[in-house]
Amino acid sequence: MGVSKSLLTRRECLPLLAYAAAFPSLRTAATQSSNKPMRGAFMILSTPYNRQGEVDWEDLAREAAFVDRCGCQGMVWPQGSSGLANLTKEERMRGMEVLAKTMRGKKAVLGLGVQGKDTVEMLEYAGHAEQLGPDAMIAMPPSSGTSVNQYREYFRALAGVTKRPVILQTNGGGRDLPLPVELIVELAGEFSHLAYIKEESAPILERMRAELLHRPPIRGIFGANFAQGWLFEMRLGLDGVVTGNAMYADLMARIWSLHEAGKQEELRDAYSRFLLMRNMNEQVPGSDLYVMQKRGIFKTTTTRTGGAAAWQPRRATLAPEAVAEIEYRFAALKPYLRG
Repeated sequence: MGVSKSLLTRRECLPLLAYAAAFPSLRTAATQSSNKPMRGAFMILSTPYNRQGEVDWEDLAREAAFVDRCGCQGMVWPQGSSGLANLTKEERMRGMEVLAKTMRGKKAVLGLGVQGKDTVEMLEYAGHAEQLGPDAMIAMPPSSGTSVNQYREYFRALAGVTKRPVILQTNGGGRDLPLPVELIVELAGEFSHLAYIKEESAPILERMRAELLHRPPIRGIFGANFAQGWLFEMRLGLDGVVTGNAMYADLMARIWSLHEAGKQEELRDAYSRFLLMRNMNEQVPGSDLYVMQKRGIFKTTTTRTGGAAAWQPRRATLAPEAVAEIEYRFAALKPYLRG
């Protein structure tokens, strides 16, 4: 799987050998990749919970179907905006299965998040994802990473598991160690399917400009950060956005279509109205979940806190004046929504 023996201890090698034995058909599965375009509005699915704080699998499937129905080009799960830190290993595995079943035969790209604290953990998630046959994968660098060389071997190992498009998220790894642009270019040159980027590391614009100079081998560059810089990024020539805005999936799809059609004034208007809602959620946390419930996507506004091992449910409760403000701003979106 391309893992450098010099960087793995004997203890680390044992799980890798067990992993390889557990997935004897992986080489065959890895040859099957999606032909769907890796470009456009990709939503990071939020994770829904019932009132007790358990994952609501029905709502997760409904959210995925909503994003697809709205015309978004893709979706990914689980990532940071999915509440990744509060999900157990079993929940991540099951969620992949739910989404793979829900999205089978659908138009939008499904990208499964396979990041892990180290190469061994990532390979377990990636092996499970590969067996489910998604259109793509997405991965942060290893959270335990302390060197660029560790990042290199981690992503090389991932390249050996799948031939599907892989989006490399530039942050989420070791502290103060974003994925270097030089390494991204190197990996894209070595593995043509590791040629997609979710860029959200500072200095963001400088990194994006540098990445744009390397097409090829880089195939796709996506913005992030809740699409707060998306208008500028589209005009710079980026390939889309990967963002936690599923509650506005129809608006996000419309923004991309206006950009593609060159309708600049309508694009500016639609994007400005979107920023009203993003600002609202910054002022009043829980606004996005209120919209999820309002639109019939989620049953509750429950979230989790405390981490995967000791999570606690928390319900977003909004004051009446906050609800009135959300409704006032949401009304401005209606010309760009599907209904």
